[in-house]
Amino acid sequence: MTFAAVGRDPIDPAEVLGRVGADEDGAGLLFVGVVRDHNDGRSVGGVRYDAYEEMAVAVLREIAAEAAQVVGTDRVAVVHRVGELAVGDISVAIAVSSPHRAQAYEGSRFVIEEIKKRLPVWKKERYSDGVEEWVAGSTPMSPTGEAEQP
Repeated sequence: MTFAAVGRDPIDPAEVLGRVGADEDGAGLLFVGVVRDHNDGRSVGGVRYDAYEEMAVAVLREIAAEAAQVVGTDRVAVVHRVGELAVGDISVAIAVSSPHRAQAYEGSRFVIEEIKKRLPVWKKERYSDGVEEWVAGSTPMSPTGEAEQP
């Protein structure tokens, strides 16, 4: 069964990985995205993720379910953190288990790429020089593959 959550608490990678796995699985994969100390040549001191949380959870559930369809396993778990994060904090964790490693890698990659395209979570970086800036996102696509109009 897929699992998706958006929350303010620190993400426990072992807990996310523990949500997947079955006796028939030969692969268990965990991806963690962490706040890095730089972006585009600038020193980063931290970030803030804001979200319309109810919508974000719904979209994250859709993404996890789609990943399960793509790779043929329902053992997909994803958690995205919102709020203030420091350098080194985990912002997202994705776990996928499947009979073979190729499926697990494909599922994990699918989830993170779809998060970047579709998840209603916005990122504001705090640079070491005191400046704060929203990070540009991508234009959401409609189900037909066309850019949605504002």
